Amino acid sequence: MMDGNNKNTFLAIGLSILVIVIWQFFYINPKLEDERQAAELAAEQSLTQQQVGQTGGSTTATQNGNIPTNTNTGETPGGNGANVPGTQVQQGSTAVSGGSRENVLAKSTRIQLETDSLVGSINLKGARIDDLKLKNYRETIQEGSPLIVLLSPSEMTNAFFAEFGWVAGTNAGGVPGPETVWKAKTGSKLTVDSPITLSWANDKGLTFLRTISLDDNYMFTLTDEVKNSSSASVSLSPYGRIARFGTPDVQGIYVLHEGLIGIFGETADGEEQGLQEYTYSEIEDDKQLLSDTVKTGWLGITDKYWAAALLPSGEFKPRFSYFSDGRARYQTDFLSKAIEIAPGATGSVEQRLFAGAKKVDIVDGYNDSMKLDRFDRLIDWGWFYFITKPMFTLLSYLNHFLGNFGLAILATTVIVKAIFFPLANMSYASMAKMKKLQPEMAEIKERHGDDKAKQQQAMMALYKKEKINPAAGCWPVLIQIPVFFSLYKVIYITLEMRHAPFFGWIQDLAAPDPTSLFNLFGLLPFDVPSFMMIGVWPLLMGITMFLQMRMNPTPPDPTQQMIFTWMPVMFTFMLASFPAGLVIYWAWNNSLSIVQQGLIMRRHGVKVELFDNLKTLFSRKKTEPPK
Repeated sequence: MMDGNNKNTFLAIGLSILVIVIWQFFYINPKLEDERQAAELAAEQSLTQQQVGQTGGSTTATQNGNIPTNTNTGETPGGNGANVPGTQVQQGSTAVSGGSRENVLAKSTRIQLETDSLVGSINLKGARIDDLKLKNYRETIQEGSPLIVLLSPSEMTNAFFAEFGWVAGTNAGGVPGPETVWKAKTGSKLTVDSPITLSWANDKGLTFLRTISLDDNYMFTLTDEVKNSSSASVSLSPYGRIARFGTPDVQGIYVLHEGLIGIFGETADGEEQGLQEYTYSEIEDDKQLLSDTVKTGWLGITDKYWAAALLPSGEFKPRFSYFSDGRARYQTDFLSKAIEIAPGATGSVEQRLFAGAKKVDIVDGYNDSMKLDRFDRLIDWGWFYFITKPMFTLLSYLNHFLGNFGLAILATTVIVKAIFFPLANMSYASMAKMKKLQPEMAEIKERHGDDKAKQQQAMMALYKKEKINPAAGCWPVLIQIPVFFSLYKVIYITLEMRHAPFFGWIQDLAAPDPTSLFNLFGLLPFDVPSFMMIGVWPLLMGITMFLQMRMNPTPPDPTQQMIFTWMPVMFTFMLASFPAGLVIYWAWNNSLSIVQQGLIMRRHGVKVELFDNLKTLFSRKKTEPPK
């Protein structure tokens, strides 16, 4: 029968294996599958990509898959009777250009924009925001690395853009859409202090003015005014859309959402729809996902660290779509409640667009200052939001105090240990008491022989007499699991961890340790395969895990001995692909656990088995004398 100490040890091993299995199932396998599908899709697109005809701007026809409509012709939100354009969605107005980004941008009339956070331009055709780079973020940690490109024109393979327009009844005439060429009325460059105003008029007496402003970070505000100089009232419904052409590269890990996202608030019936998340593959299967009209919310497309999101004002009908005609594309869009504009009157509506980096304090700031509906969920805190976000808050505070996220991880580990110290102390004390009882436990086993039932009864009587809970030793391991996952989530998803250095060779805590034992940590001039990238920190983690396991007596069973010996080696290889920040946490946590357990065992007069186990393991086996 396995004693309590070994039970606890093997429980720890089992839970640790569970972590690795979950990692393999939810990360490695999906990532390999996504890479395979991406390769197949790229091959298919290279054969089928073609230019499809254009359609002119009109009040009821749609272009470029852009008008957010119902699956069949119906009424606009608000029930004013105006017909929504039909479901036929045609290919974009331009095909992919073979030229460079600079050449593509030069072919259109644009207004430049620049702030401390963004640089780019707005295409006057469609007033489309389709050229945006993030000034504070680069692709790699190398000096001079290119800026992160967020939005790109429709003529590019990786087109990704946002635009706003109007849907109207037949009496309104033409309204601004994707093909509308606006004129710059005021302003020559969009900055924080200098908004721009665009204008366009139709032949039915409607004049459209659009004022675009931009704050210090990533929020665009678009204020549309429509002056009705005709002799009849008109009904107009504003829409907005974000379109992405082609399937982007994604991490392919279920702990992180990349794709279409939104918060759909309360409907007219009082139903709360909440957070909506769909991966690219999910929306490809469903083609179109519609919602009832909601009173609040937002929707967009998110990457790991960057996002573009529409923030309508007032009631709106949201939609997620995938179009496979011509160039494959994904789209999030909304159609707002129609506004009535009487003859001689002016109507207005304000919409917003977030396009930038998902920095926690910025996203939370927008959520609070603009009183948005759960905009902080743009960052994928996951189901355990109540654990992961406080974990980030603690790490962020400690980073601000210590000046290094790596040190913040170490300090967080100490704080978590301190919080759970009473429980851990009780657990280790219980384990120490059980070790002291090993002679009596051995005597019970010998006395009852193969009678397992009587052995169990005698053991339970002994535990009761000595006031020992054999399961108490499980708590430190069980507590570590949610902490491990929450810390892993924070390190993996938050922009603040991206390119955050520690010391020495660790210049990005969100990436694996870049060194490898198999080329002597860079001393030998050759690269090693990815599965052999066993860096310094994974080795330290494996060593501390090995020492922690040797704190307990060596199990008598040969199979158990083999597991004790090889488990740290297996974990070293498996965890080498984890973010360095998480491996540092695990190694540091193991070290603290060794010290804590050793002190508690000595306090209870129990011998620490570590040094004897190491001596036995590394001593030479005596050979039998020749016969």
